[in-house]
Amino acid sequence: MDVFSAVADSTRRAMLDVLAERSRTVTDLVTSFPNISQPAVSRHLKVLKENGLVTVQVHAQQRIYSLQPNGLVELDNWISKYKIFWSDHLDSLEKYLSKNKENGEQ
Repeated sequence: MDVFSAVADSTRRAMLDVLAERSRTVTDLVTSFPNISQPAVSRHLKVLKENGLVTVQVHAQQRIYSLQPNGLVELDNWISKYKIFWSDHLDSLEKYLSKNKENGEQ
């Protein structure tokens, strides 16, 4: 599996969102995802770890997971090729909205 496949799953993306706020224990993550069993949370974390998206630190019996931003570089590099299209479209939308506002259209 690669980083693209790892983030293709909505649950794993949601876990990355939670970890972007702060590091969490497995127990914290299980609590954050009440509809998912602890073994399923652990399997998702394993995929994220194997793909370099999270790191884990072991403190006694706790495993603390943290977002690994460098793991997102491959995604960012791929997306950056398409950002120019977003800027062009947003600029066009801004011009369109400004023109309609000037003409009193809504």
